Amino acid sequence: MKLLEGKTALITGASRGIGKAIARKFAMEGADIAITNISDDEEFTETVRELNALGIKAKGYVSNAASFSDSQRVVDEIVADFGKIDILVNNAGITKDTLLMRMSEEQWDAVIAVNLKSVFNLTKAVIQPMIKQKSGSIINMSSVVGVQGNAGQSNYSASKAGILGFTKSVAKEVGSRNIKCNAIAPGFIITEMTDKLPEDVKKEWAERIPLRRGGTPDDVANTALFLASELSSYVTGQTIHVCGGMLT
Repeated sequence: MKLLEGKTALITGASRGIGKAIARKFAMEGADIAITNISDDEEFTETVRELNALGIKAKGYVSNAASFSDSQRVVDEIVADFGKIDILVNNAGITKDTLLMRMSEEQWDAVIAVNLKSVFNLTKAVIQPMIKQKSGSIINMSSVVGVQGNAGQSNYSASKAGILGFTKSVAKEVGSRNIKCNAIAPGFIITEMTDKLPEDVKKEWAERIPLRRGGTPDDVANTALFLASELSSYVTGQTIHVCGGMLT
């Protein structure tokens, strides 16, 4: 039997990169998949097609994760379509990097809304159905930057650090209902965005990492699979650093 057979997973921001890798990994392990995106673009529709081709039920929903009411709406729709939500992966995120002295209020507010408020929005929306079914796994995508900070990313760092405190608090609130809540803190992961960095920059990053390489989206997806499955039945309130030892 596959690790997620009979489960339904909701993954935000799953059109590309880490989110897409998680959606594919979960689908290959038997989960039905609901994914959300801010717009109905080609990447989004193609991802849904790819997931359905894996032999599971997959459906995409256009939704603004930063909106409280829209998050509740989309969760209600997914429960109506799939019957339940067993796994939530809060993966949606943006960056608006600049030094604090140059950062605008809009740059701060946008990053906090998409990266942190969205985690509150979706988690609050799925809590009720998970409590009703007396099971669930919530996985929040943080970052090593939320642990150690990074110059030029005070907004992003604050949003990702906030996720860690939120994760621990939720784990304590819902653990008695058999609901797990954990966070993943990826390090330097090679995605479409980071792959465009100059080779010398990528080489410099790799030299700082004990495993001497950048991570892949599948490295993060494998950790998400562990947290989503019964393999982690006694793991909650934790942050797993998927960083090749960068924070060691």
